[in-house]
Amino acid sequence: MKKILTIQDISCVGQCSLTVALPILSSMGIETCIMPTAVLSTHTAFFEGYTCKDLSDQMEPIKEHWKKEKFSFDGIYTGYLADIKQIEIVKQIVKDFKKQDNFIFLCDPAMGDNGKLYPAFDEKFALEMASLCSISDYIAPNITEACFMLGVEYKEDYDEKYIEYLIYRLHKLGAKNVLLTGVHFDKKHLGIAVSDGNNISYHFEKRIPRMFHGTGDIYSSTLFGGLINGLSFLEAGILAVKFVTKAIKNTLDVADSHWYGVCFEPCLKLLTNYKYPNKK
Repeated sequence: MKKILTIQDISCVGQCSLTVALPILSSMGIETCIMPTAVLSTHTAFFEGYTCKDLSDQMEPIKEHWKKEKFSFDGIYTGYLADIKQIEIVKQIVKDFKKQDNFIFLCDPAMGDNGKLYPAFDEKFALEMASLCSISDYIAPNITEACFMLGVEYKEDYDEKYIEYLIYRLHKLGAKNVLLTGVHFDKKHLGIAVSDGNNISYHFEKRIPRMFHGTGDIYSSTLFGGLINGLSFLEAGILAVKFVTKAIKNTLDVADSHWYGVCFEPCLKLLTNYKYPNKK
């Protein structure tokens, strides 16, 4: 059984970050180890008065204990990181544990959306996140995150040349494989652009006209699980699109009462029953 490490926060209520990554990756048959970057009572999108405990001072001791115990991982997946210090710690963790040739490092540079950075971050943080992406095997930013990392103007309306330029620049950072989320060329569809440095492929689904928090974490967790289980980058990206779409549709009927996240749990059997190359 494959064993991976995911590094991100725990929002105790809200269906995002580690409370999403753990069930999704476990349902895909992957042993999932965690390094929490912070513990929050809820996510920060729609709740007020939430509590937050930064765990930066625990990350280094945890890493050193793992090294002493000679633990190893088949891959590392990073999500929300609280500050620049944590980015530097993650770089060292990747360096220390990326030993075997088939190791996979996926960075989801979770720091913004809709043309704006999240309130806790600034342009200096975005540049540091770009440096983490530069050592990644796979990255999965949305268009906002890509623009801030590259210093490129964010656009709501764009064409394929704009997407291709963003991908070209992201490869120039050093990332071997790039996936852009939230790509659209019309108002009826939404999807991804996937590049291995040579070819760019697109996949779209019919747009669901409602926003839900946590879909990015669900997407990246599914993407990473697909990669670990032997899917190609494009295949894993498409599986993640389909799973997120199914989870959103599953939430629509209860969206007024379940406004803080996505009801993805009843959809996990899609991932459990999927025929992965590594699980014949």
